[in-house]
Amino acid sequence: MTEATQGSAPTPDAADERVKEISGFRKALIRPELGGIVGTVAVFTFFILFAFDSGMFAAQGVMNWSIVSAQFMIIAVGACLLMIAGEFDLSVGSMIGFAGMITAIMSVTMGMPMWVAILLTFAICLAIGALNGFIVIRTGLPSFIVTLAFLFILRGFTIYLPQTIENKTIIGGIREAAEGDWLAGLFGGNVGEWFFVWLGNNGLIQTFERGSRAGQPVVDGIPALIVWAIILVIFGHILLTRTRFGNWIFAAGGDAESARNSGVPVNRVKILMFMFTAFCATVFAMCQIFEFGSAGADRGLLKEFEAIIAVVIGGALLTGGYGSVLGAALGALIFGVVQQGLFFAGVESSLFRVFLGVILLGAVILNTYIRRMITGER
Repeated sequence: MTEATQGSAPTPDAADERVKEISGFRKALIRPELGGIVGTVAVFTFFILFAFDSGMFAAQGVMNWSIVSAQFMIIAVGACLLMIAGEFDLSVGSMIGFAGMITAIMSVTMGMPMWVAILLTFAICLAIGALNGFIVIRTGLPSFIVTLAFLFILRGFTIYLPQTIENKTIIGGIREAAEGDWLAGLFGGNVGEWFFVWLGNNGLIQTFERGSRAGQPVVDGIPALIVWAIILVIFGHILLTRTRFGNWIFAAGGDAESARNSGVPVNRVKILMFMFTAFCATVFAMCQIFEFGSAGADRGLLKEFEAIIAVVIGGALLTGGYGSVLGAALGALIFGVVQQGLFFAGVESSLFRVFLGVILLGAVILNTYIRRMITGER
């Protein structure tokens, strides 16, 4: 018998801290979605108390803030996964404007079929996302710097190309060019129109009382934008929590060197996450141009920061390795509700930017506290 086995057995705490008892309160505190859940409850409570009779929670009001929230969610999902993998992408907003403009030029100006223009746009944007990741990996430069450069490069092309080709910065005619196109229907139009007609006919939602749409429901379907947001949130959550690749994302953002030593293809994971972020931005751009019927050089301004703020509110750490897609979705929901809720509550809409700054500061302080709890600093 060895000396080690002759000694007294170690206590469970000293033997392995992974089996150490953790209180339910502490478990709840370290959930990444906690900040998003608390924020969502607080925001809805506030607007129920101060804007309940304003129409904010009627069918049209719900649709208004749902659409805005869906916009934030689409880009927040990509930003969340990339941030958990330990990187940032500041070119997301410029990618939105660039993707929409490229599609408009190819379909309206050059006369390509809309489905060809859409597929080529996705291919170009995914290639740019891969290039972002490749440069970050090969040079070792911070992704903040690399994607900041692409923010200006893409924005510059988004202004230069239409000015050079069309002598203007807004290209219309998207709806006419997309009429009858099988792929364009996935990014524009509504879903479930028959259901809302049924709700209107049975008096469950409001209908127009006069005009050419008299008798029709004020909400005539779920916009494709919301459907895409739900699909991407579900996909991102399953990918992150139910697959081996999800574990690789956490590992790549937590301790990249240890992950490499364990066989995780860190470089491939990060490049794929840059590409997925570009994919989300392109989806947003497609939904936007079919909603407005045009592409503009100023589309997507500041969206990169709004996406990052939504992710931070949702509990992701700026240092990577920790976060939740559901938390990011809640952060996006808070954005949408507040942006529209200020209008319904009669508050000056410019205060929305004040709200962004305050809630970002609060979320970072909360996340720092959580990080210290996780690392045992407190």
